Amino acid sequence: MTFYQGQSLADAVREATAVLAEAGVPSPRVDAELLAEHLLGVGLGRLRAMLLGDTPAPEGYGELVEERAGRVPLQHITGVAYFRHLELCVGPGVFIPRPETESVVQLVIDHVAGVPTPKVVDLGTGSGAIAGSIAHEVPGAEVHAVEFSTFAHAWAAKNLEPLGVTLVQGDLRDALPEHNGTFDVVVSNPPYIPSEAIPTEPEVALHDPPEALYGGGADGMVLPTAAAASAARLLKPGGFFVMEHAEVQAVWIAGMLERTGRWNNVTTHCDLNGKERATSAILASPSPDE
Repeated sequence: MTFYQGQSLADAVREATAVLAEAGVPSPRVDAELLAEHLLGVGLGRLRAMLLGDTPAPEGYGELVEERAGRVPLQHITGVAYFRHLELCVGPGVFIPRPETESVVQLVIDHVAGVPTPKVVDLGTGSGAIAGSIAHEVPGAEVHAVEFSTFAHAWAAKNLEPLGVTLVQGDLRDALPEHNGTFDVVVSNPPYIPSEAIPTEPEVALHDPPEALYGGGADGMVLPTAAAASAARLLKPGGFFVMEHAEVQAVWIAGMLERTGRWNNVTTHCDLNGKERATSAILASPSPDE
């Protein structure tokens, strides 16, 4: 695919939109504009003003459009993912944060409102989106994050170091034993896709790391169950646990938490699309004979 030298920016973006639409990209016009904005470095508002003039297409635009038409994630091409108020560095080897996870962060922020120095941990932090947002938006919070993957840990380190988050490389199943019983909040977006439920979107199936997708077992519930067990270990009595999951897993996860007898106020939460996207609970105080 070649955009000839001298082609106007408006014509190039129009042609790129058609190419991306034909390739099945879900938001072809927006992606065509964002690729141009990435090369020009002018901001999306300024770019749209430039589309009204005779600005030439930037060098290299055709190559980026070709990559996106091949269903390489936009964020891998630009190296940036936007999440709440953060601009995160992302690339191969790390799960690209999704907009629906922003509502999980809001549940944490709402819960700790008024707590002077809440201690929070994000289990399976990936790019650091959840932990970084909490550190950025909750003044005084002490935020920890755990990530198993070497590749994802490297991306998370880049994103979280400037925000003062304590990041450790470890398994969410047994991480941070020295902090048992000390956290006010445990939040997690663990892998939860069932082993045979291969995602249909090429961007996910071919580019998101498998270890960030599949939760283990035919139902995908191995790691979510482990995250809940770790939350019970890490939280203070009365501490808050919230976990993201697939819509179809909401009933199962609520039942799993209730059956343990360790959780109160088990609640399912919907995302902005009305899908049952997260479940929260409060750690019960131990009985006198425990």
